[in-house]
Amino acid sequence: MEVKAEIVSKETIKPSSPTSNKLFKLSLLDQLAPPFYVPILLFYSASDATHNKPISHELKASLSQVLTLYYPFCGTLRDNSTVECNDEGVVFTDCRVPMELSSLLKNPDLHHINHLFPCDPYNPARETLTGNMAVQFNHFTCGGFALGVCFSHKIADASTAASFLTAWAATSRGNKPILPQMEEGAQVFPPRKIEMDMIRGMMGQKSIVTKRFVFNRTNISRLKQKPGGFDFTPTSVEAVTALIWKSSLEAAKASSEEGKIPASMVSHAVNIRSRMAQTLSEHSMGNLWQQAVSPVVEAEGEVGLRDLCERVRETVRKIDGNYVSKLQGDEFYKVLESLKEARRMATEKGVPCYSFSSWMRFGFYETDFGWGKPSYVRTIGVPIKNVVILMGTKVGDGMEAWITLTSRDMLHFEKNPELLEFLSFDSQ
Repeated sequence: MEVKAEIVSKETIKPSSPTSNKLFKLSLLDQLAPPFYVPILLFYSASDATHNKPISHELKASLSQVLTLYYPFCGTLRDNSTVECNDEGVVFTDCRVPMELSSLLKNPDLHHINHLFPCDPYNPARETLTGNMAVQFNHFTCGGFALGVCFSHKIADASTAASFLTAWAATSRGNKPILPQMEEGAQVFPPRKIEMDMIRGMMGQKSIVTKRFVFNRTNISRLKQKPGGFDFTPTSVEAVTALIWKSSLEAAKASSEEGKIPASMVSHAVNIRSRMAQTLSEHSMGNLWQQAVSPVVEAEGEVGLRDLCERVRETVRKIDGNYVSKLQGDEFYKVLESLKEARRMATEKGVPCYSFSSWMRFGFYETDFGWGKPSYVRTIGVPIKNVVILMGTKVGDGMEAWITLTSRDMLHFEKNPELLEFLSFDSQ
């Protein structure tokens, strides 16, 4: 079912008070961030959307106010080092969707729902977007709506996106938002004269597919307690990561001519705000994360959940205060060289790296603009093979996994008996 969004109006929203003549310095980690956008889509049902004034009008007014706090979003990126905060504003597109929201949520087709975003966040040309942020308000015939927001990854990670949405929602409700920490990133990780594209050669891959797989709280609990599965009590993210990694390796084996488990790596994007010697605020602006990458894992015969889960835990725990200190000091080149080597292994030597990013703790389902909390939150799968985004669910401690694999691997992956044992019925 293809979803068409008909543009009603397009307007540039500027800060409610001037913020010009400011420069926002990118941190080293901002400089290393990929040159695309962080996309978030929040759905609100008709019952949640009842209000006296036009919703889009109130959203624009509160957006204008919150941009005075998050002024880099309405500026211009210069030379991968600074944002000129010139109050150019944020493009806000108002759209009408000729269908009911309920029919869409019953079958949220992953390939056609992308029209509800203001741009293609992973298109390097970005012909449909200028600026560091864009918003699209989609109004359904039933009165429900979907808010699609794209944030430039050069100045925002998923945590910053969540902080911005929380501040915007608080402003819309008439509450005082939590002030962001604008300068901590560049102070802790000063920018360097460096050019490094971690996704070079990985975008634009053909014959890949993204699908959503859902794990409810009960099934995650069963997975963590699986007999013979683990020597320790894993977190939900560790357990699901290990299961997806194992199922992906078995799918790669089934679709390969060699018929054996390939050597592989696993990586996780780790939020470092709380892992530093001097803890940073969760509302610190910018990219404050690092990609934890495991050594190459050679598999002989079958692979076990326990061994893979241990590798996941060891890999993530490498991102500690000592690691961050190296990144801040003169040894940062060694850290970057290890990341380059992992990329070379994946792109040149064909060693698959299964890359995970968990958005579980960012509270997107708490984003209440004054018309209730969202009924559903989603993103767009990254068009790079072997990439997984983990998101929370509205009810309980469930988890959605947005998994991108080659088409051949996906055919075997989605039929994996062990994976199916722990999936919920609404996976698709």
